[in-house]
Amino acid sequence: MNAAVPAGLGEGGDPGRLLRVLVVNGPNLNLLGTREPAIYGRETLAEVDAGIADRAAELRVEVDFFQSNHEGAIIDRLQRRDFDAAIVNAGGLTHTSVSLRDALLAIERPFVEVHLSDPATREPFRRVNFLEDVAVARFVGMKAAGYHRALEELARRWAAGAVAPRALDAGAGDGADAPGDLGAGAAGEAPDARA
Repeated sequence: MNAAVPAGLGEGGDPGRLLRVLVVNGPNLNLLGTREPAIYGRETLAEVDAGIADRAAELRVEVDFFQSNHEGAIIDRLQRRDFDAAIVNAGGLTHTSVSLRDALLAIERPFVEVHLSDPATREPFRRVNFLEDVAVARFVGMKAAGYHRALEELARRWAAGAVAPRALDAGAGDGADAPGDLGAGAAGEAPDARA
């Protein structure tokens, strides 16, 4: 996807409203660059985030970053619902966390699942995935480029009106918001995204 994507236009017709994306990185991703670089690459998380921020600026997308080694902290951050869509690399929680899956469903925000490696080609326990069937798209095995592809996919969906503006602004009251379309799409396989 090129930088000419009209990502600033979303459902609701407000041409000044930008897509707000939360990038969530789970346990051990703070060790990028030093943790098993043959599998995960040599880029640090700060470098990965900087690349995402650069691509977001090109696409006219607001982006916020969150990393935690704690499942509850990730769930608490998601439940703030101050974003329209998310990019989630849950790390090992992908294979273990029903609670994270439930939170992603409960917040009613579309998300793209990203993994630096391809879990399906690794140890058998990594083939269990509690998130893949509820994500609108997946990018796996592409190292940091997977995040860029995920951002581009969300920008494309936003421009097409397939992602509703649902970010709650600070002080929005009780947290209730109007129902919205979570975006159409069937499960995709790496490195292709869902349609």
